[in-house]
Amino acid sequence: MLCIHNGKIIDGISDSYHKGDILIDNGKIVEISCSDLSHKADRVIDAEGLWVMPGFVDAHCHLREPGFEYKEDIASGTKSAAAGGFTSIACMPNTEPAIDNAAVVNFIKMKATAEGKVKVYPIGAITKGRKGKELTEMKELLDAGVIALSDDGDPVSDSRIMRLALEYVGQWGIPLISHCEDKSLVGDGVMNEGTISTILGLKGITPAAEEVMVARDVILAKITKAPLHIAHVSTKGSVEIIRKAKEIGIAVTCETAPHYFSANEKWVEGYDTNTKVNPPLRTEEDVEAIKVGLQDGTIDIIATDHAPHHRDEKEVEYTLAASGISGFETAFALGYTNLVEPKIISMVELVKKMSTIPAKIFKIDGGTLEVGKAADITIASDKDEYIIDVEKFYSKGKNSPFHGKKVKGRIVYTIVDGRVVYDNGKII
Repeated sequence: MLCIHNGKIIDGISDSYHKGDILIDNGKIVEISCSDLSHKADRVIDAEGLWVMPGFVDAHCHLREPGFEYKEDIASGTKSAAAGGFTSIACMPNTEPAIDNAAVVNFIKMKATAEGKVKVYPIGAITKGRKGKELTEMKELLDAGVIALSDDGDPVSDSRIMRLALEYVGQWGIPLISHCEDKSLVGDGVMNEGTISTILGLKGITPAAEEVMVARDVILAKITKAPLHIAHVSTKGSVEIIRKAKEIGIAVTCETAPHYFSANEKWVEGYDTNTKVNPPLRTEEDVEAIKVGLQDGTIDIIATDHAPHHRDEKEVEYTLAASGISGFETAFALGYTNLVEPKIISMVELVKKMSTIPAKIFKIDGGTLEVGKAADITIASDKDEYIIDVEKFYSKGKNSPFHGKKVKGRIVYTIVDGRVVYDNGKII
């Protein structure tokens, strides 16, 4: 038996925390008590002063396998996730081949079982090859085990195809995740359109490229009554559209990523290609709107959009660099430093947005600490202040604009099905 002793327990159910012990046996939580349970255990983790939370659930990441293993693979990606406190992750289908048939789904599940440190849930493609032309065999993907459908990395530009996709997922109640981007408005832009892009001589991407598609998909969700999830919200306008959609009862949920509340377009001024991401880093006004959206519940969850790249794809001119940030191992620290410390949201609310709510939206077993449930647990310190060092990442992708930044909030232990997979900086 394993006992987590005297920690500050956030159970994902109540709106507060309490000090106590958690007893684990055969991968399950068997007892939670305010009394000392350590005498019942073979191993005791002293969690005095530490936060004990339901394992984080990342609803949006890129593991790159199959096809792009030089960027990341399931083994390295799940190690990185464990180091970030994630016990369950959902991987996007922009692989090669795409996750558009049962065989690829089964391959990912097999590899994750054999090599993974955390639980991996595939997300299937909406269209064949993610080309936006012809719907996949969605029921086949669902039966194979996908938890959602998305063409992430590219939008479904054809509104008729998008409507059909929503009508189908509406029958099964699984979310359709929309990558909201009007490619015709993006053009060859590489950063947010505005004064800074003009000064830097870089072509800009108008916020309307995101907002037009958010509005379209919200309207389609209204007429189909299907569960729509908007990926990586980055603009004030998108937050406002989603807020109004929720007010009139449209079944829409959404996410943002840590970089959209932790950085802004000014970070591009040094031409650091690690700041290149899609959608791009926006204005400080957009950043503040994202924070308000997280605070008032318009933005349901925080997802990493972990997008590792090889150094060769980043160490080039800004216009030629790949878009994406390696996000697993900085997500909690950025959330704590930029949201909890400034009292934008509480620690309990951060845990709900990183664990409880994504588990609920995507019907993943997790997100709460309850007797009888799987012992997927994250233990973290909010006392440690340190400098982010990408060279210490377990991910193959060292592409992060937060390298060298001072943060607070460190993952100490990650436990999956009662097994410690990350222990004080080391993958077990």
